[in-house]
Amino acid sequence: MIEVTKLNGVKLTINEDYIELIEETPDTVITMTTGRKLIVKESRQEVGNLVKSYRKEVFVK
Repeated sequence: MIEVTKLNGVKLTINEDYIELIEETPDTVITMTTGRKLIVKESRQEVGNLVKSYRKEVFVK
């Protein structure tokens, strides 16, 4: 799971397996497989890096 920050400063922990799409419009919008959309402070690249880092951590153990 990864931690992201909503525009109002609230931190969320989301399951990266349910991320369907990450886009910058210019805000970063994460669309989940459930259809829910989250607008976050992190850039598209940062969210991608968080997912990669988390998966490396999980699969290396």
